[in-house]
Amino acid sequence: MLDYIKAIILGIIEGLTEFIPVSSTGHMILAAKLLDFVGDRATVFEVVVQLGAVLAVFVLYFKRFVGFLKFDFSKKSGLNLIHIILGMIPAGILGVLLHGFIKEYLFNFKSVLVALIVGGILMIFAERYQKGRLPSADTVDDITYKQAFGIGIFQILALWSGFSRSGSTISGGIFMGTSQKAAADFTFILSVPMMIGATGVDLIKSRDLLVPEDYGLFAVGLVVSFIVGLIAVTTFINLIKKLKLSWFAYYRFALAAVFFLFVVL
Repeated sequence: MLDYIKAIILGIIEGLTEFIPVSSTGHMILAAKLLDFVGDRATVFEVVVQLGAVLAVFVLYFKRFVGFLKFDFSKKSGLNLIHIILGMIPAGILGVLLHGFIKEYLFNFKSVLVALIVGGILMIFAERYQKGRLPSADTVDDITYKQAFGIGIFQILALWSGFSRSGSTISGGIFMGTSQKAAADFTFILSVPMMIGATGVDLIKSRDLLVPEDYGLFAVGLVVSFIVGLIAVTTFINLIKKLKLSWFAYYRFALAAVFFLFVVL
């Protein structure tokens, strides 16, 4: 019963943080350490629970994904499949080539704390860069191929656990000339194929650790993260025009400081 309570807690954390620029993986690693939910079983759970958040975005942007199947690449089509592919290429290639290195060196407690701070600094710089500048892409349909690829390059930073996919890509979008809202929309849409690919690779590599006794536990975490993810994404999209990236950055600094003081020391 205790493991199911932990699954619910971690599912809530994943759903709340996956699409907010505070790093869901970082939060999951930190929370799992506090809950003493570690080991191979916990590692597979963290992979499975991310699928719930992915499904939440897929449902909310379903019409957009269906539109990609029309393969309309004209200017009037706005965001299309080429934008998504260009956004996936940089991190996708490096993620496959450096998968072992990333899991060994960039998915641990201390590296997460450092990434929280570095990612927060990037977001503050992005916010300051944006001041006084009018975006060339006000909505996601205004994003160019060059901007999509540039955002994809910034997404490489998200391979470092704790950096945050949304934090790196929203910041990247701002540096590339998009509005914060356009960058957030593109981040959410781009996250679906990226996360499906990443979790797919992880599940294949961890298939020997999947046992029927854990299916119920994994299902609870997945469903909880899906429901909470639906709420979190819709809320974040509605607030993104009002919220400053620096607010999330300061939260990241505080979180890193608390865990460093009470866990590391």
